[in-house]
Amino acid sequence: MCTTEQFKIKRGSEITESYFQFLDKHIDDVVSGRVDEFKEINQIASELFVSHKHLTDTIQKEMGRHPCHFYDSKIIEAAKKMLSETDKSISEIAKILTYDPSNFSKFFKKFTGQTPGQFRNLKK
Repeated sequence: MCTTEQFKIKRGSEITESYFQFLDKHIDDVVSGRVDEFKEINQIASELFVSHKHLTDTIQKEMGRHPCHFYDSKIIEAAKKMLSETDKSISEIAKILTYDPSNFSKFFKKFTGQTPGQFRNLKK
């Protein structure tokens, strides 16, 4: 028989896994143009049938960081991939990722320590 604690642990893992699967698909949808903008965490929580607080608390407990950290990290991964594998301009990549180009550069540098241009030049 499952105890309440075992259920909570299993459910926490399920929510975390669902969150990361959702992020991967959602970011791919934005990059490919199937979706026009990124969803907010509360919208993602709703699509996963949990409250915003429950999603945030669960990811924080399971992974040690706020869900936004992982969301931003996955956006950065997508940006790095486009910078490395395409000839799209940094401005185009920013727009694909729904950022104003100057805000995108600041966001990218905050996470990586380098501008998108510096990253691209080092990958050549």
